[in-house]
Amino acid sequence: MFGLGVPELVLILIIGLALFGAGKLPEVARALGKSVKEFRNEATDTPREINAADGEKEKKTS
Repeated sequence: MFGLGVPELVLILIIGLALFGAGKLPEVARALGKSVKEFRNEATDTPREINAADGEKEKKTS
């Protein structure tokens, strides 16, 4: 996906555990997942909105 292998993922997990602790790590991961989901939704909705606005503009001028 991003060129990350198992050693890199293990290192990221260890750093995450050291920074946030085992209790907070699921909450951090959940918040990160929600953020990524919202970003993807907005990234796909914005071109649709732009295309819809362009279509409305063309209807008004013709």
